[in-house]
Amino acid sequence: MANTNLSQAKKAKKDEFYTQYSDIEAEMNAYVEYAPDVFRNKTILLPCDDPEWSEFTRYFATNFTRFGLKKLISTSYAKGAGNLQLTLFETESPLYDPAKHETRGKLFTLTHDTNGSGNIDTDDIEFSGYLDGDGDFRSAEVCKLRDEADIIITNPPFSLFREFLAWIIAGGKHFSIIGNQNAITYKEVFPLLKDNVMWLGYSIHSGDRKFNVPEDYPLEAAGCGVDPDGRKYIRVKGVRWFTNIDHGKRHEPLILDTMAHNLKGSVTTNG
Repeated sequence: MANTNLSQAKKAKKDEFYTQYSDIEAEMNAYVEYAPDVFRNKTILLPCDDPEWSEFTRYFATNFTRFGLKKLISTSYAKGAGNLQLTLFETESPLYDPAKHETRGKLFTLTHDTNGSGNIDTDDIEFSGYLDGDGDFRSAEVCKLRDEADIIITNPPFSLFREFLAWIIAGGKHFSIIGNQNAITYKEVFPLLKDNVMWLGYSIHSGDRKFNVPEDYPLEAAGCGVDPDGRKYIRVKGVRWFTNIDHGKRHEPLILDTMAHNLKGSVTTNG
């Protein structure tokens, strides 16, 4: 898919892309390999990540025990495509209210083994109720969740990347988020990279990744399609992880040539 399609998606606000599990795993594993206890006893917030559709929620729920997490918080945005469909997390809860389903954001938490299975995983995610508003990350109640969390991880809408990053920085949190690599040039972003407040993530070096999209997303460009599970996807160029969580690649020594070798290999001519 050409980069112009990403620009068109931003303009049309059709940028609700769902990150693949494998891409999340590759990035998070790099943090854990560098610092095995990076997530231990931490509360992770996944804003706008309904557990029925979000691979972020599935990944951290699956690895809750391995990482030694304290708490996992997921919120959903009422106007998001995934939120339009009812899920078992919601309907099987005594807190389910059909009158609030379409207009309220939702809160999901994971803290312990709720079903006595001996494991903490996706089956232990609890629907903790409806938010007062629609779940917009800028709302006071989601800001409160941000302040409770230690780490924020998600794939925010590309059209709101500047605002979302500023929201995280204002909270002083560790984070790992996906964005368009062109964000490097933004006046709000470049100083953070220059001052080593954040850096690029470990993975997605090519910047070309496949994202699942809502059912109503138009498949009009090359690189779009439907996967074997019947889910629509679109390939997006120019994406990178942006983070302030350390990883080993930041500390690999640069392989530099010596001046003597440069001079030996150079060709000089007398004019």
